[in-house]
Amino acid sequence: MKLFEDKFESFFSDTELQKFKEECLRKSLMAFNIKNGNVPKWTDALNKLNSTKKGELGLNDPYISIKNIDSSSENIETNLKQLLPWRKGPFILNNLKLESEWIGDLKWQRIKNKIKPLKNKRVLDVGAGNGYFTIRMALEGASKALGVEPFLLFNYQFAAIDTLTKSNSNSMLIPLRLEELPNMPIFESVFSMGVLYHQRDHLEHLSKLKKMMAPNSELILETLIVDGQKNYALIPEGRYANMRNVHCLPSTETLKSWLSDVGFRSIKLIDVSVTTPQEQRKTPWIGDNPASLEDFLDPSNPSLTIEGYPAPKRAILTCSN
Repeated sequence: MKLFEDKFESFFSDTELQKFKEECLRKSLMAFNIKNGNVPKWTDALNKLNSTKKGELGLNDPYISIKNIDSSSENIETNLKQLLPWRKGPFILNNLKLESEWIGDLKWQRIKNKIKPLKNKRVLDVGAGNGYFTIRMALEGASKALGVEPFLLFNYQFAAIDTLTKSNSNSMLIPLRLEELPNMPIFESVFSMGVLYHQRDHLEHLSKLKKMMAPNSELILETLIVDGQKNYALIPEGRYANMRNVHCLPSTETLKSWLSDVGFRSIKLIDVSVTTPQEQRKTPWIGDNPASLEDFLDPSNPSLTIEGYPAPKRAILTCSN
């Protein structure tokens, strides 16, 4: 994937990142070379978008915006809709509003004034999806914002947004899992958002995050939680809010104890929010199966999921290594 390799070369020119360049590139190219019948369609859309004159990247809250792209909104929409579903966003491209399932700006506003400034920092975004937050981190002034996301479609979505911009040299997405990365203790801010509850071994995930952190750096952890005392956690049977692979939802006190067990310090709970259908919603940009949060809650009692568990509630914590 030529566009990826060109971007990778410039992004990994950072002195510290260069130490890990060859291993990350080798593993990334292997990930891109897996068999997937959608790749020709995604590649075609990407090539068509790449042929247009680039626009200017910025913010137009709640959107990441790209202005003055030398292409019609209809052409942009046609190609971006080859990359459905768009889960994270939203974006505005010229006058085209790409209304993703999640309004990511709501989460970002809960975080941005309660964490250490990202300006001039090297940042890692784990489970980055299509890189919406990775780009936000770069727009906040991060010197390098690296997102890792194994789901191939989301990497093509990031590449599509990236290829429409004149300059986005400070953010990058690579198609790897956290566990596939070498230990890179160079990041001054590490984000794990919406990832922990998908891990079979939560302590292993937290330990690996710690191994990616430079001295005196900050972890920003966002995950599903449930009400309860210390040592309480919900282990769903089957699905949770229609999601597969949800292994464990801790109470906030349990979550703090996990972080402490791994060796994190200065653990702070900075936000608890119930997820609403205003934040996670149906839009035409999530494809032929447009179900979203409202379909996964008990219609007679929206405080419960359709499986009878407590409805989604998310906590954000910060801590240092």
